[in-house]
Order: sequence, then structure tokens, then C-alpha cells
Amino acid sequence: MNKPSDLALGARVQPILFTVNGQPVSIDAQGAARRLSDVLRDDLGLTGTKVGCSAGDCGACTVLLDGQQVCACLVAGAQCAGRTVETVESLAPAEGELSALQKAFVDHGAAQCGICTPGMLMAAADTLRRHPQPTEQQVLDGLGGVLCRCTGYRKIIDAVLSVGQPQAGQSAGVSIDTVPSGSAVGARVERFDASSKVTGAERFGADEAPADALWLRAIRSPHPRARFTLGDLAGWLASQPGLVDVVTSADIPNNRFAIFPDLRDQPALAEAEVRFAGEAIAVVAGTQSAIESVNEASFPVTWEPIAPVSGVAAGLAPGAPAVQSRWPDNVLCRGRVVSGDMAALAAAAPHALSLAMRTQHVEHAYIEPEAGWARWEVDADGPRVTIFACTQTPYMDRDEIAWMFGLKPERVRIIPSAVGGGFGGKLDLSVQPLLVAASRRLGRPARIVYHRPESMRSTTKRHPAVMEAQFAATADGQFVAYDFTGDFNTGAYASWGPTVANRVPIHAAGPYRWQAVRALTRAVITNDPVAGAFRGFGVPQSTLLCESLIDDYAARIGADPLELRYANALRAGDRTATGQTLQASVGLQACLDALRPAWRASRERIGRWREQPLAGRDSAIAAPSDPHGRNPATLRRGVGVACMWYGIGNTVIANPSEMEIGLKPDGRFVLFNGAVDIGQGTYTIMPQIAADALGVPLALIDQTVADTALTLDGGKSSASRQTFVSGNAARLAAEDLRRQLLARLGAPESAQLEVRPGKIAAGGAELVLSTLPVDARGLVAVGFGRFNPPTVPLDAEGQGVPYATYGFAAQIAEVEVDVALGSVRVLSIHAAHDVGRAINPTQVEGQIHGGIAQGLGLALMEDYVALKTDNLHDYLIPTVGDMPPVVVHLIEDPEPLGPNGAKGVGEPALVATAPAILNAIRDATGVRMTEVPVTPDRMLAALRRQASDVR
Repeated sequence: MNKPSDLALGARVQPILFTVNGQPVSIDAQGAARRLSDVLRDDLGLTGTKVGCSAGDCGACTVLLDGQQVCACLVAGAQCAGRTVETVESLAPAEGELSALQKAFVDHGAAQCGICTPGMLMAAADTLRRHPQPTEQQVLDGLGGVLCRCTGYRKIIDAVLSVGQPQAGQSAGVSIDTVPSGSAVGARVERFDASSKVTGAERFGADEAPADALWLRAIRSPHPRARFTLGDLAGWLASQPGLVDVVTSADIPNNRFAIFPDLRDQPALAEAEVRFAGEAIAVVAGTQSAIESVNEASFPVTWEPIAPVSGVAAGLAPGAPAVQSRWPDNVLCRGRVVSGDMAALAAAAPHALSLAMRTQHVEHAYIEPEAGWARWEVDADGPRVTIFACTQTPYMDRDEIAWMFGLKPERVRIIPSAVGGGFGGKLDLSVQPLLVAASRRLGRPARIVYHRPESMRSTTKRHPAVMEAQFAATADGQFVAYDFTGDFNTGAYASWGPTVANRVPIHAAGPYRWQAVRALTRAVITNDPVAGAFRGFGVPQSTLLCESLIDDYAARIGADPLELRYANALRAGDRTATGQTLQASVGLQACLDALRPAWRASRERIGRWREQPLAGRDSAIAAPSDPHGRNPATLRRGVGVACMWYGIGNTVIANPSEMEIGLKPDGRFVLFNGAVDIGQGTYTIMPQIAADALGVPLALIDQTVADTALTLDGGKSSASRQTFVSGNAARLAAEDLRRQLLARLGAPESAQLEVRPGKIAAGGAELVLSTLPVDARGLVAVGFGRFNPPTVPLDAEGQGVPYATYGFAAQIAEVEVDVALGSVRVLSIHAAHDVGRAINPTQVEGQIHGGIAQGLGLALMEDYVALKTDNLHDYLIPTVGDMPPVVVHLIEDPEPLGPNGAKGVGEPALVATAPAILNAIRDATGVRMTEVPVTPDRMLAALRRQASDVR
């Protein structure tokens, strides 16, 4: 489809008249040539229509044109003449109210980050108009054009079904206003930010900027490695109407950043040499129209390509050129965990297996591209800067920007926008230094919105891994020794490479008892895309290998794969490979117990299916209207199980969060919540924890959310740490405030705190709050909480206490493989997760659904190839039609250190899915897949090898 700017608009000069949300609209000839999405957002201020790709791939900008779904980014203003446009802003019946569909999304927890929610709602509205009582298949068809990366779609499907068929999906959502004292934790409370998400009012990085902000665009390398020289920038600028300046590395005083300050190696703008395709060399500034029409090919730069070092084998080859001189052997760092007498035990074990596996680059593919604005100002105390942008870690951003530009940290203010998906990809700096450098040079605000290919080329990926392991065990099913080596491609710069290299060895042998473990890793620097944090920090990769070997061993000795895992699972009192004794909240066996009925039923069902005559299988595989035309003779079914464990929080290093909660004179509380919500629900979970710790109704809790000028450091929204770490900080702050208030009342700590308008009471005493002095924030009392999980550093052999607690899970996948086409379809997932305590079960389930969807993508379809799959058309992520039914079992084995017994679930949700799918493929076909994703061509090649081996 042509872009709107390419459409022939002829000699039309008359205003274009159409209707938007019932109101007449007129646009001029210039507007007629622009995308409808731009007209809605920039001209009409209807920013509820979100833009994720500008190519019609993601569907986030879905609106209704004459009642039909369209992507607003693919419709020109001229095409709207005389027609009716409906956006998400039209759904609510009145201001402050929600439609039945919007309310269903709120009640079912169908919105997480919220960036796709307006598009989903418009697609759902269209579906319900066409099918007032839709079937699930009609919902899947109706929503098929909108991608979601957070939710796993299941709660969206349930929400839409509940509107048309209330009996099919009764809501369990609980209004904030109805939660009594002491009952917030464990309640299915609606999100505090739900209304803004379902109305489109949520403010993402591209949704606002100062009116005088200039637009920016980065000039990026088309080469994975090259030297370059900039040419006549002034002359080029003079030839580019609307462009006003060019920013280069010379405009950044300390042009290096990193996750770990002692590894600062990545320039915000490259200097003389680029090390990966997509690395920025300059930033141009100008008007929006000029920036949108920049011809990057005309930019004055001379390239001298250099042969790149691609892949870990090339990086580790003898004599390989150093990607960075600091690491001449291209090894950024190593990880190591060693326990037990590996050689002796492995030699004595009657069963020894080995397996090698490879994994791919995986793109975060959040629907919101990086965006934001910055303003550099100078006052009596010197320069200061404000940044509004998407981020998972505002304080870390603050400190890196301060260092790069020679400022004190308190002179840098980070205001996180709503984050349209993160998954680790928004932990590294992206737009922030570019914005600051431009605003500093220009003397006015600057804004930027990455386009989709730019976002995918320039940001971090999941580490590709090349792994091998040897597995030794007894004849009767006892695990003995596990020997793992893994090389992880960290790309051109350090990013989170050290974290991956050090976390993987701790987890590589899985959540099982072993007599000996040796796990060795290397993070290897190459000219491939920078690899960083992505939901699991390398653990999903290593779990694929371990869980595959366990199934291979089960097949060898004729053991039930689930029961084999159960017999070897870690339990409270066991020691891990790092020598840590697990004291409590070790719920893996409980997870397997929960799955056992489904496991047995699936194996029996598949056994019966395999015994059926081919003619009888058709009704078992699909409805008669199945559009895929599958041939029963070429179908194979199987079921697989996999387990996982995951250390909650940072590995060993300091991991604190701080929170404050205050009381206002009117009797309401305000929680200063610096734990950034990237969709996982921290802006709801923290108030739930705080309300119960105070002993007050949840409705009395207001919030000031993450802002480095207003909130304390809630730490990074990563490593599944926020519920456990920041949740504890919120609990401690609330308990501190409660103690203060009871002391003022002269009441014992066991007394029930009562809050009345403008008053508090306990133990028969009452205090009028207006009689108390207020601080600069208008608060009469403030409680403070800080929590840093207790750990012990690892020694040279990896012995110590790397995490205070662990999450555990087991998942079952049932699959269908077409051996003629090589296609794999996931039929169902059962997931049991030990979460300690589910603070908000709806949100926990949503995290698990979303993780499963990403695990499915890792297993079957996602594969980032630089400069080839840098859009959401060529890079495939699961759609609503790919997501199978999911049954979630929440196992609550309380963690004594956790707030109300809770621990994290965001990353554990993903880890077991891909290995369960690969084990199901093996069960269905007898083929052990050793490389992901399992694309049809790889599946067919493996089947051919199997047939050849049989012959």
C-alpha cells in the first residue's frame, strides 16, 4: 500500500470535510496528504489513537472509517472526504464514564501497558457490532489485525466475549472503592491506571512535548562495522529546508554510557567507527515536516566498511580482530558456578547424555517505539535538564545523563512517560542522550519518536546462545551431574552482558538436586546487534537445554517426564549449586502436583487420538470449517512439560528500593511510588500492599508516580524485583507511618487505625489533622521504607547466596505438528507458578499469559536478523490467533521475606514455555529440535534427517 504522502491528490484544493466522533472536521490540502493518524493526533489532539509502526503491521492505530476497521497510519486525509471516523475517544457515553466494552477491559485486566488498548477496543467495537453475541472464533478474527506484546491476548478475548455473552466470561474485577480495610492484598482489584488506558488518555512518549520543541532524527549506520568521516554539515544543512542543526559526538562531553559505570563503552553518537548496523552517528534537528522528509542518503558521510565479526564463533576464533580494543579476545566477561566432584561422579553414572543447542536474537517488539522530549535550561544554579521519555529505570537514566553531560544528579529530572512495553529493552539509554545533546546545543526543547525499523535496529535484543551440556544420572532416575558451557553473543557493547553471563550459571542446571554442577559462560563481543536485558537474562536459553536433556533421559529409561522432574525437584532445605540452602517458598513440587491431572489427561487423550483411524481424527483436530485444510494423515500430536526457577532481583549486587507514604490534612494518604509501571501493575500492587499495612481502605490511597524530582528510587523495573523489593519498601513505609500515627494518638501498635474525613482515631483517641503542621508537600506525617534483599557475594567457584528468594514454575504444552508442512500449532498450555502470594491474581495471571506468548514466539517464530527483519511484518510475533487456551494455577507458597509472602513472576512466566513446546514436539514426532525458532523449514529438515537415520 502506498504511503499517504505518495498518493496522487490531483488538483484538489478545496478543504476536505469529514466527521470525527460526531463532530465536523475540515482539513486543508496539506492535511489531505498526511496520514489520518497524524491528522487525528497532531491537528485534532486525539492522541488516543496510538502509532506503533506507521506501516499497518501492528494495528495500534486502528480506528473505524464508515464503521470499518482501518489502520489510521495507512489512510490519507484525502480518503476521509465525506466519511465518518470513530476513535477510542468516541466509546465512552459521557465524560468520566466508560462503555460496557471499556468496563469489561478494566474488569478483566485486559490492558497492561495500554499502548495497543485503543486499537484493540476499536477492533472489538467493530466485532461486536457485526456479531453482538460473538463466538470465540469471531472474536479472534475481529481482533486479528491488532498486535499485543504484553497480555497474551486471553484476557482481551474474555473481555470481548463477556460483553456479547455475559455468561461466557463473568467479570471478577473489584472496584478500588469497594475494597475494605485489610482486604486489598489478594483482591482482583482493577488497575489504578485502567481508565486512562481504556480511554486513550494515557500519555506515552510520543503523546506530548513542549510546543516549541524541535523534532529530531538520528542518522544511523547501514553497516555492521565501518569507519566514517563526516563531510560538509553546514553546506548540507543549507540545502535542506526546515532543518536547523546537526548534533554530533562533539556535543556530548562524556560520550560513553553503560549499565555498569566501570564498563562505560557505548557512545551515544559514534566517533569515527560504528560497530553495529543501526548505530547513530549524528542527529538532525528541524521542523516535523522537514524531519519526516529527510533523505538520509544525502547526509554528508563517507563510509569505509570493515569486515564485521559476526557470531560467537567468529568472535572467539584465534586471531579474530578485536571489536573493541579494551577486550582483545572479544570476551567481555565470564561466569562460573562449580560444585561437587564433576569428573568422578559423571564417570561413575550409568547414564550419560549430551546435547548442543543454539538460540537466536529475539527482538523485544514492544508496540511503543522509543519517544520523548527534553528541555535544557540554565538558572541561577547553572544548567539543568528535564527528560520525559519511556524508561524502566529513571534513576539509572538520571545518573548516566548527569555523568555524560557533567551535571550533578539532582540537576537532572527524569519524568517517565507511560511505557508501552519494556521487557528489559527500555533499561538501556536510547533517546535520552540524543535529546539532551540536541536541547543543550539548540537552546530549546527537542523531541524524537523512533520509527519502527529504527527502534528495532538500534535497541538491544535477547542474547543468542551457543550451548552444550553433559547430563549424568542413575539407572533409576536420580540426577547426578550436570556440566554446562554457554557462549552468549552480547553484540557490539557491554549492556547487560555481565548480568547474563553471571545469572545463567546459577540457573543452568534447573530447579533440581544435583551432586555436582559445573556451569561456565562467556559473554562475547561481536559486531552483531547489542544484546541486553530481555525477560530472563539468559535463563530462558539455558533452560531450553536442561529441560530438553531431562526429557531425553526420561525417554532413555522409560520414565514419566513429569514424575521424573518431581522426584528430583528442589525442596525446602535443599542446597543449590551455589551452596545456598533454600529455607522456604520452594513450590516446584506443588506446581507439578497442580499440573498432574492435566498431564495425565493430555497423555491419555493423545494416546486415544493416535489409536483412532485417520478418518476419525478429523473432528478431533478442528472444526469442519477449519481454514487450514490440515490432512489427518500428516498430523502428529504430543505433550511436553518443563520446569524453571528464577532468582528474584539483581544477582548479588545491591538491589534496594525506597518508598514514602504521607498523610494529608483531609485524611487521605499519598504513596510516592517510584517503581515504574511498564504494564506489570506496580501502580496498583504497591497501593494494595500499603493499604493493608496501614490498615485502611484502598480507596484512601492516592499516588504520585515515578519522577526523580518527586519520588524516591524504586529501583529498576526488571529482574522480577518490583513486587518483592519495592513491595517491601511500600510495606515498611506504611508500617512506619502507622506507628507514627498510633504514637500520636497514644494508642498501642495493635490498635485499629480509623480514618475519617479530616481525622484519625484509634484506641478511643481522635486527632483533627488540620491542627497539625504540614511540610512542603502539604503532608502532616510521612512514613519511609527501604528494602534491600539479603545476599552473599559469590566466590571464585560461584559459591554464595545470589538471591534472597526464587520463583518456581512448571508448564505443560500440547502441540500438533504437520509433518508434511513442518508447521507446529500449540493447542493448549497449562501453567503452574509459585508466586509466594498473589497480591492481585488478575494481574499475576495477565503476566503469566503475556510471558507464555513471548515463550511461544521464542520457540516457534521470532528471529531478528539485522536489516532484514526490522519491522513487524517480517519479524513475526504471536497474534491473537496464535495464542492457545491457557489454564493458570497460582501456587501460593509464601516467601517469609516477601510483602505478604509475595515474590515476582514477570520473568518466570516466560521461561518454561519454549522448552515445554520443544518437548511436546519431540513427543509428537520423535525429533529433538536443537535450534530455535522451530520454523517449518527447520522442522522439515529435522524430519528428513530422522527419516534418513532410520534408513
